[in-house]
Order: sequence, then C-alpha cells, then structure tokens
Amino acid sequence: MSEQQPILSVRDLRVEFGTKKERREVLHGVGFDVFPGETVAIVGESGSGKSTTMHAVINLLPGTGKITGGSVEWKGRDLVGIGRKDMESLRGREIGLVPQDPMSNLNPVWSVGFQVEEAIRANGLAKGKKEVRERAIQVLEQAGLQNAEQRMKQYPHQFSGGMKQRALIGIGLSAEPDLLIADEPTSALDVTVQRVVLDHLQKLTTELGTAVVFITHDLGLAAERAEKLIVMYQGNIVESGPSREILQHPKHPYTKRLVSAAPSLASRRIGADATLPTAPTETFDLAALAESEKRKVAQGEPVIEVTDLGKVYKIRKGNFGSEDFHAVSGATFTVNRGETMALVGESGSGKSTIAKMVLQLEEPTSGSVRIAGKETRGMSGRELFELRSTLQPVFQDPYGSLDPLHNIGNTIMEPLKIHGVGDAASRKARMYELLDQVALPRELATRYPNELSGGQRQRVAVARGLALKPDILVLDEAVSALDVLVQAQILDLLAELQRDLGLTYLFITHDLAVVRLIADRVCVMQQGKIVEQATTDEVFENPQQEYTKNLLAAIPGANIELGVS
Repeated sequence: MSEQQPILSVRDLRVEFGTKKERREVLHGVGFDVFPGETVAIVGESGSGKSTTMHAVINLLPGTGKITGGSVEWKGRDLVGIGRKDMESLRGREIGLVPQDPMSNLNPVWSVGFQVEEAIRANGLAKGKKEVRERAIQVLEQAGLQNAEQRMKQYPHQFSGGMKQRALIGIGLSAEPDLLIADEPTSALDVTVQRVVLDHLQKLTTELGTAVVFITHDLGLAAERAEKLIVMYQGNIVESGPSREILQHPKHPYTKRLVSAAPSLASRRIGADATLPTAPTETFDLAALAESEKRKVAQGEPVIEVTDLGKVYKIRKGNFGSEDFHAVSGATFTVNRGETMALVGESGSGKSTIAKMVLQLEEPTSGSVRIAGKETRGMSGRELFELRSTLQPVFQDPYGSLDPLHNIGNTIMEPLKIHGVGDAASRKARMYELLDQVALPRELATRYPNELSGGQRQRVAVARGLALKPDILVLDEAVSALDVLVQAQILDLLAELQRDLGLTYLFITHDLAVVRLIADRVCVMQQGKIVEQATTDEVFENPQQEYTKNLLAAIPGANIELGVS
C-alpha cells in the first residue's frame, strides 16, 4: 500500500445546525488527511467541533445537523451526499466508531453479548448462531474482558465503566475496519484501566493495520498515543502537525493556552509563566493556584470525621445463596474546615461508596461518620434534611445526574425550592448569580440538558451543588468529563469559592493530575482499604506503596515535557 495516498481526505468541510429560519455554521471549512495505519488525535475544548467533524465524515450528525459544503473522500470516493444504504455498508465494516459515553451507548435492556452479536450480524462477519456467538466471545476477549463467555450474559448495569468501554471498543473493532473513530474513549476511566484499554487498542490496531482518529481533550494522551495532532477551536483547525512538536512548540495562542492549562503535566510544566491570551472567564494561572492551595493546609476544626468505616454488600449467587462483598473496610480519615481531601484509586476501589456513606445515601455496615461533630447514624428524617443543606453532592455523570425534562434554570433552583429558600423572584436571581459564578451564559437557563455539551452540563451540576450555599461539597469525579480549559476553570472556580466561602471539599477522583492542583491531602484507596494517606506533596514526591507508584506512572504523557515557546 503506497504511503502517499491518504485513506481519508477531508476538504473545506462545512456543517450547519438549526432550522431553515435560523441556521448556524459550526464547522467553517475544515480540512485534513488520515493515512493508512496512522494515529491522529483531534483536541480542543467542548464545543470546538471535534466530534461534529468526525460524525459528519460518517454522516451521523445529530438532529438538524447538515453538511453544507466541502468533500469527504474515503479511499478516493466522495461520501458527501451518498445514499443511506451505501453509507450503512461502509459504517462498521470500513469505518468503526467507539462512541463517547459508555453509560448511554449500550442498551440497558439487552445483554452485552446480544449487542455484540447484533453488530457482528449487521456487519456480515459471521453466519449462523454458533459462528456469531464464537466471534462475539472472541471480540470481547480481544477487547480485554476476562471470562468473556460468562460476561456475555450480563447486562450493561453489571459492568463497570471500564468494562463497558472495552465492550464498545470490541464492537467498534469487530469488523476489523480500516479506520476507527474513538470519541473520548477513556474519559470515564481511571488511569490504570485507561492505560490497559489504550495499550490494548494500540495492539489491536497495529495488528490489523487500522488507522485511528482519537477525539480527546487529554493532551497527555494525545502526545503519548498519536503521531499527528489536530487542534480545533470554534469550528476551525488552528494548528496541525506532529503531536510532540506542537505540544513542545505551540504556535497558535489557543494551543499555547491549552498546553498551559494541561493539568496532567502541570506539576512538571515548563514555561508556566507564559502570557496567556486573555479571553472572558478563561484567564487563570494554575501554577499560582496550586501554590496558594498548598500553603493553605489544615485550617479549622474537623468537619468530616470518618472512623473505621465499612460497607458490605450481599451478592446473590445461584441457588438462592449469597456471599459478602466488602466494598469498604476500616476506612478512617478526617477533613478539616476549609480543606480539600482527595480520595483516589481505581474504579471499584470504594471511593464512591465512601462518598455515598458521607452523604447518607448509603447506610454504613460498621464504623461511623460525623459531620460537624454530629454522629449521622440514626439521624431522624428532619435532621437529615437539615444536614443536606450544609452537605451537597456534585455527581460524576453529567449525562445521568440532570433531569432531561427540567430546563437548566429549574434544575439549579430545585434545591432552593425543596428547602423553601426565598420566593420565586429571589430564587431566580440566585439562579442567575450561580450561572455567572460557573461562567455559563444566562440564556442557557431556558435550555435543556440535551442541548448542552458535557462540560456545560458539569458546570450546571456544580451550580446546583452550590445553590444552598453549603459548607461541604462532596465532588464525585466532578471534572473527569471536562476538557482541560473548562477543567481548569472549574478547578479555579472551586479554589476561589473555597477561599471566599471557606468551603470544605471531599474530592473523589481517579485523575491524580487534578489532585495535584486542588487537594491539600490525599487518601489512596485500593480494594476498599485506604493504603496510603499523606499531604499531596508527600504522595507525589515520595509515594510509599507500589500501588500508588503505579497510579502515578500511569498518568498519560507524564514523562513528556510540554513547553510554551
């Protein structure tokens, strides 16, 4: 195969959304090439047009999206305007897709095995029930799922995020396509699972000679996994070329800003004092923020005291039996007023279970949780209700934690209504104030969650968490779905709110780079136990446990120097 011929060639691609009366162009003449076997990463913030570009290529634009100009050549044939049947025969077989959100891209009412088999049948990869089943098992094993045969019978809710993501990668690669589009394939995964999934993807694509286009907001991942980088901003490509070169010598002001804000490398970033181009709500100096956070350690009395906390779930087995599963055992830590404590660890290590017990959404099996000196076990409904106004959650999944039938304004006002705070007018005023605080335009108040990007939804979740002016926020993976600039803004916002309002944070995350920026102290969790507990600097500079060292080593691009020239 001659290397000179691109497999995919996009020229002057334009896409519009909206009704006939009011159309809005979101891609303004985008062009790039992908060569056989090449790995390309498209980076940029939420709403920059990354996913839209690749969805336009395979004609999967949502809603009112329409290609209005340009060409998409696949192996020399223009795909713009081809018939639906022709497009469907290409999709899956020649161009595979791993969609972004594993939670909502697997059908909850069908077993995972059935969904893999369906894809295999649709792509004509096997005939007959037995052959299809064997191929499905093989696909799931290739995607790195242990005991795939048993797993086939399970439903999506019985899979962890990492397992769902692997199943989707398996489906995407099942037809051995020439190009795989991977849309944020690891944003919901912790670093060690992420590394396993990406290593696996790399191995499979190398063996099959598949070209990969990563859509990602993680610059470390882009630097480590892709030869070529395309940087998008507001529907335009502002810079493209070899990824290491761009990340070490960014030329465009936007790329410089992206590199400066990349938290996964912030601790070892060079040239952090580069002048960042000013843009509304996007001027931040993360290095200074990290410094000020570090100085402000341990102030005030204990606010959350967790002692010897345990949670045991009964897991049903066949023949009506059950066995005990220890999700958390013997966890003890204290968070002082005005401090940020981070709980880190892989998926399934028990972090979120602790968060739920602190929030009184789960009953502890043993041990105790004291909030502001009060024992929470055995609290009456009234006391719990009062506790809720000082202790608020920001949940992990911005897709699942916002009610699709409520507009954004009502979603943010809901806690105020429930707790009977103020009248309608003052609630509305508070809602607008919160939108300003999380840097969202006020006109979003009348929109619905499906009209917002992941980053915008996450900000709505933070605004809702802040509505009652709580003293304590429990943030469960609150920035994992965000691109670096939005993530930097949210972290900056959280640090600012903490300074102004004296808030206390319990921050649950698998992203150690974020921990470096925001936390005073860290608890590292493994299989339900806290295995290491120290100040942030100690954990990063002198990790004691092998497990912590592995977590740190798995940060993508950790050893790649980024520079702002």
